[in-house]
Amino acid sequence: MVTIADVARHAGVAVSTVSYVLSGKRAISASTRERVLSSVRVLGYHPNAGARALASRRANVIALVLPLRSGMHLPVLMQFATAVVTTARRFDHDVLLMTADEGPTGLRRIAASAMVDGIVLMDVEMHDVRVPLLRDLERPSVLIGFPAESAGLTCVDLDFYRAGQVCVEHLAGLGHRRIALLGAPAVVYDRDTGFAHRTRAGFTDAAARHGVEAVAQPCEEHFEAVHRELAGLLERHPDLSGLVVHNEAAVGQVLAALPLLGRRVPDDVSVVAICPDEVADRANPALTSVLIPAEEVGRQAVTLLMRKLADEPVPDATLLGPRLTLRASTARARTAPPPTVSGPPAAGEPARAGSNRP
Repeated sequence: MVTIADVARHAGVAVSTVSYVLSGKRAISASTRERVLSSVRVLGYHPNAGARALASRRANVIALVLPLRSGMHLPVLMQFATAVVTTARRFDHDVLLMTADEGPTGLRRIAASAMVDGIVLMDVEMHDVRVPLLRDLERPSVLIGFPAESAGLTCVDLDFYRAGQVCVEHLAGLGHRRIALLGAPAVVYDRDTGFAHRTRAGFTDAAARHGVEAVAQPCEEHFEAVHRELAGLLERHPDLSGLVVHNEAAVGQVLAALPLLGRRVPDDVSVVAICPDEVADRANPALTSVLIPAEEVGRQAVTLLMRKLADEPVPDATLLGPRLTLRASTARARTAPPPTVSGPPAAGEPARAGSNRP
């Protein structure tokens, strides 16, 4: 194994000079610096991470705590994780990904070791059992998401409450008077996950303010469940003309099920989704959507953590405003009464629209 002493001999300089070139802690002449770096390349020297951590009291690693739980949409989660990893590399840090659902125990274990400098925590619940511990840990932390009580924490996320409102405001502006929210799977609400509850609260509050009849309910991800939920909604509310879908895995299923239930998008039902742009662009028709800015949220989370590691002040709360992009899935509400559905069809059998369909 090539050592720093080998590099120093090869470059004809002192060991301390090599150390200063690699750490940047002292100005070294350009010619000497280039000679040292050339020796590093020729010899294939790699600084020992353990020794560097002991010298700097830093591991140059951050932990991303992302427990893989039911009801989570993995492609979107990986967008967040990728953003955290790429941003951490810009700060010369690696990322330790923790996917086990260990709760406070896992945080204590990682914080008590010398493995990481700080922690980024995802899938935050309203009354998250990990939160009290985060306030007491010596390691700095940033949450992607907001618990009900966020005092003393550093949190960043999309403003999901406002996102729910924006979707309603768009549909109300198009004249839709009865709308529904198809949210995350029921298990996500049962876990008290913050983003799901905030979206639903923004949706219902905005509907009341605009005088729009609204219903909000969980939605599972597979086609049979989506078809069943929509059939039941349309049977109970045949004048339903607007849908907000906050369930990335169910978006395609919703668009596939509506024609089978006699509803065209956007002629009969306008659909707005809260999802990444690539999900909205790929849909048929392309979906009017509020962007989930995974890349920006991940970047900000790491940047905030690095500022905390440098003992710089940071805001307690960073809420990203929602951005609505208009596409082909929304249109003005029709004045004519929509078709009716007599009831949910048998499995695999499309519903038949009533005779009042034009």
